[in-house]
Amino acid sequence: MAQLLLVEDDAAIRGALIRVLTEHGHAVTSTASAMTALRHVLDTQPDLVLLDLGLPDLSGYEALRMMRAVSAVPVVVVTAHDDEQEIIRVLDAGADDYVVKPFGVGQIEARIRAVLRRASQRDAREGKGSGPLAAGGLRLDPDAHEATLDGMALDLSRREFDLLHYLTLHAGQVVTRRDLLTHVWQMPYGGADKTVDVHISWLRRKLGETAQRPRYLHTVRGVGIKLSPPG
Repeated sequence: MAQLLLVEDDAAIRGALIRVLTEHGHAVTSTASAMTALRHVLDTQPDLVLLDLGLPDLSGYEALRMMRAVSAVPVVVVTAHDDEQEIIRVLDAGADDYVVKPFGVGQIEARIRAVLRRASQRDAREGKGSGPLAAGGLRLDPDAHEATLDGMALDLSRREFDLLHYLTLHAGQVVTRRDLLTHVWQMPYGGADKTVDVHISWLRRKLGETAQRPRYLHTVRGVGIKLSPPG
């Protein structure tokens, strides 16, 4: 059973979609506002977000970009426009797929299945569900979403955990910022390197190190970041 978050401000459409998606075996949480949706993404970590672009508090594009800054959750955008530029804009903003209003029940369900299938295949490639990882005194359990350093629990945000997980999975290898944007932020067409740098800085602080005195996260100038345990 997939846990879906439906973000739709039209009560009639929202009710109809909840009924249809539930009949297809999904567990559905719904909201009419972008800000509430963002809180749900952070707090409940749904399997997929179905996001309408016409929201009352923020535009769907802004909501999508904010989601992408904190989560890799798959997002299917619902749009009333089917012109090419609109679709390109939606996909470039970080959507995994889109559906144009009006749409049939079969179409929306097929899109959801396809996106969930791709997300599952991506997780398998990136080692999610492969069991605990270790590097020196660092231990990560991706399934339990837990990380410890020298036996002490690390208080990590979802993005910090995903970042540390990817680096640990590739321990001893230099990982470029583009790699991180693609695999952690789900932004294969580029994004702000500053976002990566800020999260690396936050992660270093929680690992008890600095860029000048690294223990685990070593900067390879002009190339990227390498996770290598001390000693």
